Amino acid sequence: MFHFQEKNLTVFQSSLYKTTSAVVHSEEAIIMTDPTWLPEEIAEIQSHIQEHLGDKQLYIIYTHSDFDHVIGSGAFPEATVIASEGFQNNPKKEEVLEEMNAFDQEYYIERNYEPRYPTIDRVISADGEKLELGDMTLTFYQAPGHTNDGLFTVIEPCGIFLSGDYLSDVEFPFIESGYHDYKETVEKASWIMQHHDLNTHVPGHGNVTKQKQEIMDRIDFSKQYLNRLLDDGTGLEKECRNRFRFFEGMKNSHLENVERASKEVNERK
Repeated sequence: MFHFQEKNLTVFQSSLYKTTSAVVHSEEAIIMTDPTWLPEEIAEIQSHIQEHLGDKQLYIIYTHSDFDHVIGSGAFPEATVIASEGFQNNPKKEEVLEEMNAFDQEYYIERNYEPRYPTIDRVISADGEKLELGDMTLTFYQAPGHTNDGLFTVIEPCGIFLSGDYLSDVEFPFIESGYHDYKETVEKASWIMQHHDLNTHVPGHGNVTKQKQEIMDRIDFSKQYLNRLLDDGTGLEKECRNRFRFFEGMKNSHLENVERASKEVNERK
């Protein structure tokens, strides 16, 4: 499950969908994203937190409300929780809980905590909101498109970009809430790269990169993918099949993207 470690950043990666949980250390706090998936994986994250927490405050940033990203929330009741206003006002909280329960029921999974939908302590309602934690500054940006409650986080001066389920190297864009919103969020990622000095990217699924050009390449691919959904479905599917090892498992999501993009564009005509 251990995936990446350098200086004040440790990233855990689940065996399921390569889902990541990032842990960042500051002078007075530990900041974590999306504790997930399996009990033994969450226990490993708990052990790491306990080893380093001391008298620091633990913060959890939820990048969005998909059940796989909140399924570990009950394991960290002491944390101060940060998420978007959309996450706070999600009308489908009960459905998220049902998905967590259905997953555990299907695979006979027992947990030593009660899965729950997180209660938010710091609600982010606008782009550019900041939180100072010792020697670090967190800047937040709304990121709708994958879901309508996504959140980008930039951590400075260490140059970390936490993007949630955007800009993955193992997945093409999954559009669950809005095609045009997704396009605007990817453009926002470009703006963020231009206005912050970032050198480390942690996606919600996939692999950490410390190459700025690689981050830009992920942004550029997302832009191209979204544009080509409207006019190059066959060629795009072939490219994605070659680019992504697990494309067959994601193919239905690609077909749904094509349908959603076409529908939204036609509705705007």
